[in-house]
Amino acid sequence: MYSIIKKMKKIMFHRVTYLLVAFLLQAALIIGVLLGFQAYFVVFYGFSILLSIAVVIWVINKHIHPEYKLVWVIPILLFPIFGGLFYLLIAQNRISRNARRKMGHLLELSNEVLPQNENIIKNLNDNSSDAANQMRYIKDFGNYPPYKYTKTQYLATGEEKFEKLMAELKKAEKFIFLEYFIIAEGKLWSEILDVLKKKVKQDVDVRIIYDDVGCMLTLPKNYHLILEAMGIKTCVFNPVIPVISSLHNNRDHRKIAVIDGKVAFTGGVNIGDEYINEYDKHGHWKDSAIMIEGEGVWSFTVMFLSLWDYLRDEVEDFIPFRKEYTKEDLEELEKEPGIVQPFFDSPLDGETVGENVYLNLITKAKKSIYITTPYLILDHGMLTALTSAAKSGLDVRIITPHIPDKWYVHKVTRSYYGMLINSGVSIYEYTPGFIHSKTFLVDQEYGVVGTINMDYRSLYLHFECGVWMHEVTSLEDMKTDFFHTLNKCHQINFQDVSGASWPRVLGRSVLRLFAPWM
Repeated sequence: MYSIIKKMKKIMFHRVTYLLVAFLLQAALIIGVLLGFQAYFVVFYGFSILLSIAVVIWVINKHIHPEYKLVWVIPILLFPIFGGLFYLLIAQNRISRNARRKMGHLLELSNEVLPQNENIIKNLNDNSSDAANQMRYIKDFGNYPPYKYTKTQYLATGEEKFEKLMAELKKAEKFIFLEYFIIAEGKLWSEILDVLKKKVKQDVDVRIIYDDVGCMLTLPKNYHLILEAMGIKTCVFNPVIPVISSLHNNRDHRKIAVIDGKVAFTGGVNIGDEYINEYDKHGHWKDSAIMIEGEGVWSFTVMFLSLWDYLRDEVEDFIPFRKEYTKEDLEELEKEPGIVQPFFDSPLDGETVGENVYLNLITKAKKSIYITTPYLILDHGMLTALTSAAKSGLDVRIITPHIPDKWYVHKVTRSYYGMLINSGVSIYEYTPGFIHSKTFLVDQEYGVVGTINMDYRSLYLHFECGVWMHEVTSLEDMKTDFFHTLNKCHQINFQDVSGASWPRVLGRSVLRLFAPWM
């Protein structure tokens, strides 16, 4: 009984409870104020209708994806008295003007310290114009150049990533930069934190960025102050305030670790015990990451520092954090074939870099497209690209989870299976549990490992990152891991899809309508 009361108190006094109550009270207050105008019902009703019509016209003419327009137009038309007002309150990106200006300035500073490496694209253009075009797009619109003197190591599980990360953290001499959507208290974080505290005592510059929403249920309130007291410099990305606002839409979904400018990590793996299967959260957790060494690490260093300065409203000199490579270093790095290009996707610049990188890979494919993703919520362009590739005879295979972390998102994911399978796409569900890996492998010539899910939030609303690779040795490891994972999957056939009951089909269809909110 005591334990039950203790749990109830914990829930009642949790920060999430306070925020939820605050949001509900504000919504009730807004509705109450509006209903208070009943004495002027005709005037108020006419004003509300005109406002909703104006908002609908505005939404339809905005330069946003049609699916996102539809998901707002329908509720506004269904509830014209409140629909237009609520759209103005919670759907607008109010930080865009100010934040875009500040972020744009930081990007200009970043471009000044990033190498242009035009010769890499120029030299490749004669042999592989498709690869050169993709690199040019990422460089021009993702603001990060390609590199040759860079090694890659594909890490097929969270356990492998943790082992490598710990080894590199222990070797740190100058700085450690960690940026994660989720940091959760537990075995994994305790071991990392022990190393970070030791490194602080050795005068290593240790900095951490974590997302407030991502860590709301996994870290104590004001945890950044606890870390600062340990000497670990900390930024909380976009802290949630108890006010109804669209400010909460943009999250930092990146997972980045940079040590001394020598090595960098990214991929799907957050800092939490489920990522190393220390406990069973949604069955066996399958994830992946990429570690890079060499000149390409500089892009991740700049990526981190740009966001750090954005959050701290500072401008610092990035150059002291750049590692200088000797002739012997470069000769060793030159043994690694291929080209590596880290990239960054921001919701503040109006360019959907992550989506376009994926679309470029799909449309340039000649033989095969192998994808792993925890969520498969596709807009019309992505759905058309995948089905067209399969109809053209390409081997298109996608692995999704069998045990979901969010049941409603998984139902929307499954709503796409029928159209994909009918077009020749092979769909597999990871039977042991949840697959959180975000990978693209095309023709065993191109690959991407990063943080970008195939859903609306990742592609349009979140800060994301990834590593685009061309003809590197890690692509063979990615292929091996993909087919090893396939052996643990159940292939979805047309009978599985067509056998669903009509209430289930209807439920998935309704949820799919609101997919851009998921």
